[in-house]
This record gives sequence, structure tokens and C-alpha cells, in this order.
Amino acid sequence: MSSTEHSPAVMHGTPRRATLLWAALIVATLLTWWVGEGGAAGPAIVALLATISIIKGSIVILDFMALRHAPLMWRLITLGWITLVWVLIGLAYWKGLYQ
Repeated sequence: MSSTEHSPAVMHGTPRRATLLWAALIVATLLTWWVGEGGAAGPAIVALLATISIIKGSIVILDFMALRHAPLMWRLITLGWITLVWVLIGLAYWKGLYQ
């Protein structure tokens, strides 16, 4: 029995799916690092980075925390939390732009 057989991402999927999701998370992380190292700034970049972070968070919540097949309430709570954080960060950034 390999260690991937116990991964929540594998419980309701295939090991290949877990590997693809893991690779997508790595690519997203490298993309955000590359944008940060490039010194890019501005509302479009912030929106891009925030969108990438919410996608990454959703993958972790649904697939690696095994909530994809959990009751709707648990998915709404966890995804609602990440959405709330994304909105609050966006509002703080927007407020900072126009002060």
C-alpha cells in the first residue's frame, strides 16, 4: 500500500488526479512567485494573484481536505470563508488605492 492511497484527493478520485492537482498547485505557486519577483504591481496584478490564491485554496479545500463529497453545508462554510477573505483583501486594497 503506497502513501498516496490514504490521501483524501485519492479517496474519491484517482492517484493521477491527485498528481495533476498537485502539479497545478506547484505551477500556480511558481506563477505567483514569478509575478512577485518581476515587481509587477497594480489592480490587474492584484486581481490575478487573488484569483490564483482562491483557486489554489479551493483545490486544497475540496480535494486535499476531502470536502468535495462532503455535505453542502461544509463546502459552503469553507469556500465561503475563502471567498470572504478574498473580498476583504480586495476591499482593503481598493480602499488603499483611493485614499
